[in-house]
Amino acid sequence: MKILLVEDSATLRYAMRNYIIDAGHEPLLARSGEEALQLLENTPVDMIIMDVEMPGLNGFETTRLIREWLAGHWIPIIFVTGLNEDEDYREGIEAGGDDYLIKPVSFMIIKAKIRAMERIAEMRDQLNQLNAELEALSQLDSLTQIYNRRTFNELAQQQWMQTKRHQQSISALMIDVDHFKLFNDHYGHPAGDACLKKVTQAIKSCLHRSTDILGRYGGEEFIVLLPETDAKGAMRVAQSIGEALETLELRHDVSPTSQFVTASIGGATCLRTTGHDLEELIKNADRALYKAKRAGRNRSWVDEVATHKTLLLADNNQDLVSYFSNHLQTHFNLLVADSQRECLELAVELHPDLILLGTGIANTEAGAELCKILARTPKTASITLSLVSELTTPQDIELGKHIGIEHHLNKQMTGPALLNKIIQILR
Repeated sequence: MKILLVEDSATLRYAMRNYIIDAGHEPLLARSGEEALQLLENTPVDMIIMDVEMPGLNGFETTRLIREWLAGHWIPIIFVTGLNEDEDYREGIEAGGDDYLIKPVSFMIIKAKIRAMERIAEMRDQLNQLNAELEALSQLDSLTQIYNRRTFNELAQQQWMQTKRHQQSISALMIDVDHFKLFNDHYGHPAGDACLKKVTQAIKSCLHRSTDILGRYGGEEFIVLLPETDAKGAMRVAQSIGEALETLELRHDVSPTSQFVTASIGGATCLRTTGHDLEELIKNADRALYKAKRAGRNRSWVDEVATHKTLLLADNNQDLVSYFSNHLQTHFNLLVADSQRECLELAVELHPDLILLGTGIANTEAGAELCKILARTPKTASITLSLVSELTTPQDIELGKHIGIEHHLNKQMTGPALLNKIIQILR
């Protein structure tokens, strides 16, 4: 160990120095408290043997300053003094000392005390190492050994704030392994775990910067944060991940999409972070992932985060869906669901600003139940609903009252009238 000896007496300093060397350690010498503090600024030590009676700063005062400066880092400090009153012991311990020796001190005593403190220091180091290992484990997903969702969010938020300060672009990718439940059911969970490990390595092989952050977001879903990356760059990374998965050629004989394991990737890019937040970026990436899945899976879809509101259009009448889609998709981020279940899932996951509920879905017991669930679910209770139909009839108005919807839109509205009405609803 490096042991700092603080002693103003040249005779005692020489004797104690030899004791330290004979005990197998390296002595560092200081003649005063002030000199000890200067030495500690640039030199790490493992232990301090401190004389108490010194001119200027005495040993107790020096120790208090050392403890304050080291903060949470503990090193053993042994006082050596001629003071042997109870009050001296108390003051020494309160100042931050760990042991208290009365002069004159024999070689055997000082050697034994150094060894005792050395054992305590070793236990401290082992404990610190274990704590560091536990901290690292708590940050990682146990299966894939990449960041878990909590740690990803923490690191991504730090990166977001840095990006915001420098007004740079930033992108996020949501990666979902296609039909992974079918893979697990067919090949078994051990094979599923092995598959996710290989998918993880394939994704990591496409991330080449230390600032790129990869996390497991849950189940078969992964997330990547790409600082200083525009939409084209995000698409390149997404496509390279798809190609890396193709290279793996992991069999997936029960997949409706491909005979090999594939992934759908949704991305979002925020060119200017002002007025936006990380949650919004991730939400937009999730929406893009939904679009990639709806377009047939095994593909990438990257959108830029815009100030457009998000609408969810839910109905099983394709003519009605096509009409509203054609008029609204250039003005809003438009999501489409063709069943009550899909509508609820998208509403909970993506939290649109407005849900357009077609009468084909609303005019059923399941539709009425959907409205009740949306109203009492915390994540969706604040979302405004509007009934959409071919023509707003008295029956539609009555239906709206029955299921708690006060706004109505229909196909008879012209494009401008429809747009103005939605803008009024969203205010």
